[in-house]
Amino acid sequence: MLSDQSRPVIEQTIGVVAERIPFITPEFYRSMFEARPDLLDGMFSRSNQKNGTQAQALAGSIAMFASHLLTHPDGYPDELLSRVAHKHASLGVLPEHYPIVHEHLFGAIARDLGDAATPEVVAAWDEVYWLMADALIKIEKGLYTGQANAVAFAPFRVAAKERTGTTTTAITLEPADGTPLTPAVAGQYVTVQVRMPDGVEQPRQFTLVPGPDGTRRFAVRLDERGEVTPVLHHDVRVGDVLQVSNPYGDVVLAEGEGPLVLASAGIGVTPMVAFLDRLVRQESTRRVIVLHADRSAEEWALRELHEMLVAELPNATLETWMETPCEGDHDGFMDLSGVAVPADAEVYLCGPLPFMKAVRSAVIAQGVPGRSISYEILGPDQWMLHDEARDALVA
Repeated sequence: MLSDQSRPVIEQTIGVVAERIPFITPEFYRSMFEARPDLLDGMFSRSNQKNGTQAQALAGSIAMFASHLLTHPDGYPDELLSRVAHKHASLGVLPEHYPIVHEHLFGAIARDLGDAATPEVVAAWDEVYWLMADALIKIEKGLYTGQANAVAFAPFRVAAKERTGTTTTAITLEPADGTPLTPAVAGQYVTVQVRMPDGVEQPRQFTLVPGPDGTRRFAVRLDERGEVTPVLHHDVRVGDVLQVSNPYGDVVLAEGEGPLVLASAGIGVTPMVAFLDRLVRQESTRRVIVLHADRSAEEWALRELHEMLVAELPNATLETWMETPCEGDHDGFMDLSGVAVPADAEVYLCGPLPFMKAVRSAVIAQGVPGRSISYEILGPDQWMLHDEARDALVA
């Protein structure tokens, strides 16, 4: 809860700060990494710094948190905090990292706002920062306590690599030491640290997909312009050891017997396959509408497993869209105009951001409430589906 002293200051300045945060955050990261280059070794992604997605995600989370404090003075944006905390825990973020971020973030704010960064303004936004930081630290502590071990990363040996789709490789990992294995919930991801040619470890999150008991398995779609996926595809060999986090992620299947819609595009198929595997293991009779879009049938990652799991569920159907003509049920991008989505369905989305925005709009137009739609973004979350917070910020 904001103090009586800070609330009017935040109300007066949130528009200016929200407008400037996209410019403040790149300066913040520049300053922090100049002072602490070690943070780019295993914790922060260099690619996300270069393309600006990390800065955009931070800007969005701070603005949304401050906006929520104004519109909901007695509560916090739990979904936002949970999303950020799970990502932090997968990277091994600790309480001692928050003062480092604070120092460089507020230095960047002062430099950007100049004379407008009065002691009152700085104090008010300092309060916002520590309210958010303290909430995250508490959630992250709970996540760490729930692990089966006391480590952020454990060594795993590559047990198998197999091509699944023309541009995707599935990698199966087995524990390389005696670290207890934390059970994963369908839909969760792990962070994998991959050593680059210059010796720096770079983290990437990958959704876990069905694999042999006692292993971690994930699928990697190759991006030749990327930094990590080419190494995993071309350089990592069976027998190599990778550092892997415990499983995290709060986008998991809701309990119940109501209908489900699982809509994916490209490598976004991975959590959907995990969900379907769980439903099969539960011998579920729920109605499941499975929708998938891809460039071509050949590029469709985990296609055989995807189709097999749908076939094993008595009330599941699969409908596909392929950019390559005549290779799916429909040509081109996913179009839900001919798909009847039940208004009481729980909808799960994963894929490129434009795809998820379009599908979300389409299912809302059919009567599905926004609160019934969940999405997963692997990497910095630039979306933040908090309509009320967004509306309040614009207002």
